[in-house]
Amino acid sequence: MKKTDKNYEKCLKILEEELLPAMGCTEPIAISYCAAVARHTLGAIPDRVVVEASGNIIKNVKSVIVPNTGNMKGIPTATAAGIIAGDMEKKLEVISSVTEEQITAIKEYLETTEIEVRLSNSPYIFDIAVTVYKDKSYAKVRIVNYHTNIVLIEKDGEVLQQSEASCDGGEGLTDRSFLSVELILDFAESVDISDVKDMLDIQIKYNMAIAEEGLKNNYGANIGSVLLAHNENSLKVRAKAMAAAGSDARMSGCVMPVVINSGSGNQGITASVPVIVYARGLNVSEEKMYRALVLSNLIAIHQKTRIGRLSAYCGAINAGAAAGCGIAYLLDGSFDAIAHTLVNALAIVSGIICDGAKASCAGKIAAAVDAGILGYEMYCDGQQFVGGDGIVKKGAENTLVSVGRLGHDGMRETDIEILNIMIDK
Repeated sequence: MKKTDKNYEKCLKILEEELLPAMGCTEPIAISYCAAVARHTLGAIPDRVVVEASGNIIKNVKSVIVPNTGNMKGIPTATAAGIIAGDMEKKLEVISSVTEEQITAIKEYLETTEIEVRLSNSPYIFDIAVTVYKDKSYAKVRIVNYHTNIVLIEKDGEVLQQSEASCDGGEGLTDRSFLSVELILDFAESVDISDVKDMLDIQIKYNMAIAEEGLKNNYGANIGSVLLAHNENSLKVRAKAMAAAGSDARMSGCVMPVVINSGSGNQGITASVPVIVYARGLNVSEEKMYRALVLSNLIAIHQKTRIGRLSAYCGAINAGAAAGCGIAYLLDGSFDAIAHTLVNALAIVSGIICDGAKASCAGKIAAAVDAGILGYEMYCDGQQFVGGDGIVKKGAENTLVSVGRLGHDGMRETDIEILNIMIDK
């Protein structure tokens, strides 16, 4: 692909939009960001707060530790952190600079202030609205479709900012409908490394650092450490273990930042860490590692475009399959190897549910990366799942249509039932 090709710039723009630094699970952080903007708009610390959130937001915030809050969980905690200590200019790193005094203040605010949480009756899967009150004044901020997409800022009946939200969630983002596995491989092989180096260097630095942290210390269920303790320390096991360890740390309140993919830190870790582990283990050139990361990141994004930001379909599965493709690029590089790896992986683990952000995400990441690598190993031995095997269709793109339909449409009722189970309804 030449630099003059219109799709070249689109691919770069998509990477710039998606590979963003964030601290903590992105759904509670989005609530903190929304609350910080609402508090700024109000111009005072509110004495009452109402948070309206869609079911997927409630699901993803319920069980995960909010960083820099003294290991507290939940929507009220994320809201209070944004109000008391949030720096809205930092967006997805909104509560990255919280002091010990502010942590104490957050706890006191939670004890003394009414923070009401309501299930939003919204048509959008991703919807957060925070309304803050002080005496007779109020301010309301609403985020729809993705984590920083503010569609409404209102104060005392005056609309200060408003934009339309679309059902496909694509507003403000580069169109992704042109993506295909073949085009992504073409871009990955031809991209000028200087165009992607800075963003990938940050991804490598942040995501490998939190993976190392997850292995060194006690986080969550310590899936990464368990894998290394009970298996030979092969490249395959280490790739799974380090990706899982990054999630172990992140889901348990580690304050180290990650570079996200498709709005998710876990997906960002999963799409990158195994590829980096393999690249370093194989001693490939830095350039080849960058190209493999471009491929993995874009294939992860390509899969999620049809499914959407949030779903009952676990997004780590897409990222693990994408990581398998990145590893296939390092070891083979052909389109056939990458396409077969992707289809094989998705045939194995599609349908693993998302029941919110919490410690078990690390186990699902390990399973996803394992399936991605197995998908490539199947290709090496001349084995494959073919069209007609369940949801598998002939060709990678047709299979991705099946998976997108499963995740976006087929699992809607599953999503509702998961939320009902989680809230004991």
